[in-house]
Amino acid sequence: MSEISTPSMLERARKLDPLFRKHAAANEKKGALVDEVIEAIHEGGFFGMWVPKSVKNGAEMGPVESIEVIETLAAADASTAWVTFAAALSIGVAGAYLEDSAVKQIFKGDRYPVIAGQGIPNGKAVAVKGGYELSGAWSYGSGIKHADYIHNGAMVFEGGSPRLERNGEQEGRIFVVPREKFTYGDNWDVIGLRATGSIDYSMPPTFIAEEFTHINHITEPKRGGALYTLGIIGMATLGHAAFTIGVGRRILDEVALVAQTKAGPTGTLRESEHFFLGFANAEAKCRSARALLFEVWGDIQKTIDRGDRIATRQLTLARLALNHATWTIAEVCAFAYRAGGGTALRQGPIQRYYRDMNAAQQHVTSS
Repeated sequence: MSEISTPSMLERARKLDPLFRKHAAANEKKGALVDEVIEAIHEGGFFGMWVPKSVKNGAEMGPVESIEVIETLAAADASTAWVTFAAALSIGVAGAYLEDSAVKQIFKGDRYPVIAGQGIPNGKAVAVKGGYELSGAWSYGSGIKHADYIHNGAMVFEGGSPRLERNGEQEGRIFVVPREKFTYGDNWDVIGLRATGSIDYSMPPTFIAEEFTHINHITEPKRGGALYTLGIIGMATLGHAAFTIGVGRRILDEVALVAQTKAGPTGTLRESEHFFLGFANAEAKCRSARALLFEVWGDIQKTIDRGDRIATRQLTLARLALNHATWTIAEVCAFAYRAGGGTALRQGPIQRYYRDMNAAQQHVTSS
């Protein structure tokens, strides 16, 4: 696979906008991304955006460029963007943190493997010779219907007791396991992000070799540069924030189109000073959330480019920027839904984006 440069990937995201918009409703009806969309994600190299350059020519894309790509995808279709960045995260950290033997096996195909799942340590991992006996039940496996491997979190036990880290806390680990080892539910009946297919899944006690696992809060990569010192939570924060501002941009663009023709007792929305005031306020909120995001991550980008370790304050500001964007864009979506009136009530982009944002703000990282 040839390396895809960052500008090329952003340009591909822009060119695929019509295709992703076209299939948004079909994705939602299916409860997963349709084949045409998954194929486009593969062909565009988006699953490799956070794969280290030394692993299958991964893009190892920096934060600022990542925001631009993910927000572009989110403005085309929220669920498509969500599945893409969630899988890209799991794929990227597997490439950066797993042992060489595991990376060689997982990344052996012609394409990047799709890895999806949930890193919250809801599983139980009993240390045994050569690895762990993993079992558990997990929820919210976004994109799992498209996955080759499943990314899971678990707490470690040894000799009948919790295995402790140096700081005295119980050890948590991430496991990357072939999808056929699990049993899957069909329970993704939710208000929004329906096409992410974030179903529940479970596994009875199963042996997982040591090389297919790593500490859950790892920030020292075995491959790749300073990007991976962000750790899983830091990179997840980046993805969720970029997704959110893409949602805000799209829903405001949609309500602006409705305002051109929607008429009420006092005329069209475009003639309403009350609408102008509300729209201007929403536009300012959307742009300010985006500006804060780029300021914070632009600073982190400079640190990564220098090869330096990211400071605690920088990560704190990144979490703040995500939290601010989440609740700010939720307000923007509420305005767009109200302003859209009957149009927003019916099936269409405004209704879907309003529901998708209401679902997204419930995520543990964003909330």
